Amino acid sequence: MQINRMFEIIYILLDKKNVTARELAEKFEVSSRTIYRDIETLSSAGIPVYMTKGKGGGISILDEFVLNKAVLTEEEKSDILSSLQAVGAINFNETDSALQKLGSLFGENNSDWIEVDFSSWYNSEKESKSFNDIKSAILSNKIMSFTYSSGKGERTTREVEPLKLCFKGMARYLYAYCTLRQDFRFFKLSRIKDIVVTDKHFHRKVMGPIFKADNMFNEQYITLKLKLSPHMAFRVYDEFDKYTKEVDGSFITETIYPMGEWLFPYIASFGSHCEVLEPFDIRNSIKEEIQKMLNNYL
Repeated sequence: MQINRMFEIIYILLDKKNVTARELAEKFEVSSRTIYRDIETLSSAGIPVYMTKGKGGGISILDEFVLNKAVLTEEEKSDILSSLQAVGAINFNETDSALQKLGSLFGENNSDWIEVDFSSWYNSEKESKSFNDIKSAILSNKIMSFTYSSGKGERTTREVEPLKLCFKGMARYLYAYCTLRQDFRFFKLSRIKDIVVTDKHFHRKVMGPIFKADNMFNEQYITLKLKLSPHMAFRVYDEFDKYTKEVDGSFITETIYPMGEWLFPYIASFGSHCEVLEPFDIRNSIKEEIQKMLNNYL
């Protein structure tokens, strides 16, 4: 407890620069004498804390102090701060306090070089609540239930043992053991509704990485070849690694995509600026879907 209190005192001094023994005593619910002993211990350990008397006096720490004796390299410190910022992006800014404390301890003033936000442009508050409910269930090993909409539009009630929150392919997933299917499953967070965290506990653990080469999503992949007009240049540069530019300014792209009902909406998002070249069965399927859309306007 004393060690934790002394670290917290350092955090406070780095943040406020000057604080009285009485203020610290009230915060930690100890006597002022105990605070003085903590300051003496810190000072003897080489931490440059000092006390001044009189009006405006109190306990302070040298402005230039940082934990230079830490075993972390500068690169490791930067990686830790950057990782916390990335975690904060999916944890909805709950890591701000840790970032401030570690930034002060490491003496880092350039930890704000990256900003990431994985939340959608809409329903961010609802996403935040769902994320935190699931996080709570995972950390407390509590079974949870929810309604889930599959990619085929089927709605089912699931009871699961939540094991891990994942982020892959620009989407968040819950990896859990589903009691309905009696197997491990990935659930897309955007399709999870009506979450209830029960009082029932589970003891199952997830061992090792879950995104493996054997592809736990069990998806079938195809090589998709598209012709995109020059108007889609910005998307070509954003979304494709393999492409060639034709004389007329159009692009021929080739990439691997998982099969699924989402494929047509993705291709349709290019509008009239896209032509599917291969595979031919996908090309024909797209033609059929476009014709069905046209029939709605006859």
